[in-house]
Amino acid sequence: MTVLRNQTDAVIGGRVSALPRHLHPVAWWLWALGLATAASRTTNPLLLAVIVAVAGVVVANRRGDAPWAVAFRFYLIGGAVIVGLRVLFRIVFGGGAAGPILFTLPEIPLPRLAAGIRLFGPVGAQQVLGGLYDGLRLATMLICLGAANALANPKRMLRAVPGALYEVGTAVVVALSVAPQLVESVLRVRRARRLRGGRERGVRALRGIAIPVLVDAMDRSLRLAAAMDSRGYGRGGPAGRAAKGLTAALMVTGLLGVCVGIYALLDGTAPRLLGLPMLGGGAVVAGIGLFVSGRRVRRTVYRPDRWHWPELAVVAGGLIAAAALYFTASIDPANLYPSLDPLAWPTLPVLPLAGILVAVAPAVLAPPPPLAAAEVARVPAQPSGERRPEVVR
Repeated sequence: MTVLRNQTDAVIGGRVSALPRHLHPVAWWLWALGLATAASRTTNPLLLAVIVAVAGVVVANRRGDAPWAVAFRFYLIGGAVIVGLRVLFRIVFGGGAAGPILFTLPEIPLPRLAAGIRLFGPVGAQQVLGGLYDGLRLATMLICLGAANALANPKRMLRAVPGALYEVGTAVVVALSVAPQLVESVLRVRRARRLRGGRERGVRALRGIAIPVLVDAMDRSLRLAAAMDSRGYGRGGPAGRAAKGLTAALMVTGLLGVCVGIYALLDGTAPRLLGLPMLGGGAVVAGIGLFVSGRRVRRTVYRPDRWHWPELAVVAGGLIAAAALYFTASIDPANLYPSLDPLAWPTLPVLPLAGILVAVAPAVLAPPPPLAAAEVARVPAQPSGERRPEVVR
């Protein structure tokens, strides 16, 4: 096995940089959620394009070679499909004569029971642009979450889950890793078929790809079950009836408080006592319930992930982008939502643009991911006097 003997420096791209390591997965998810929150606050296609570009730059510079890291392009394809479907639905079901008419399709008459629904007919620019803007917003949010999946290690994410939610967190982590692993399996099977001279394409190649992928998924499931069983998964400490009742009462009370607080904040007409105080109190009570319940879970973590200044910088980038869009929406929302009546060209406001561009900082501030063995072996030689990694086999 190829290993690095020198653990003080590593050569990446011909330069000496900090020691590669995995960034805390929670930091990547908070950064991506900040970008997704910023995308949810606008339908400006220019700002949404900048958010997608920022996510793409960070992924291109800081993703590793794990199976989930190569699935980002499929999120891009999924975003394009979402945009196309939103525009198609507006053409099929939302066609109308508002604004300039782009083209006219033969209208399909519907019975009186379907009054208010229109199939085809004249299609205006407002309907098409409305579908395009909405689709871009949804696609950008999906791409931001895809960036988190490509950058964060889902298995390391399980370490940060509270003890009370460990079993739920395991199920979520397994669910998040299914799609990237299936993508990696499909790519590996297609590569093997090309090496063996397989020439079938399209539907004919589906049978030769689907069966090996399903077999590989079954093998992964069996290996995961064996690993969980060998590590004593599901083992819990003793708990009396009183402790279980206290935990259940705390959790139910806390969740009810959180629900009432959120409803009061969204309603706007409820008393102030039912808003933030109820939300904060419910969150505290629920946190106490999670702490009490987590004490019954016996688990150990080998070399737990620590938070350092790169993690804080990554999280700050996402939060700044979300804060910039939030304050712009409360001060000048016209720049975030291009006008459709009358039609107007979208503009590029300075404050949201600056906040979004700050989120590209993780491409430089975050530590590079660990090199694969093949990449380490191809590291170019450095001039004398510079330290370089020594590869031993």
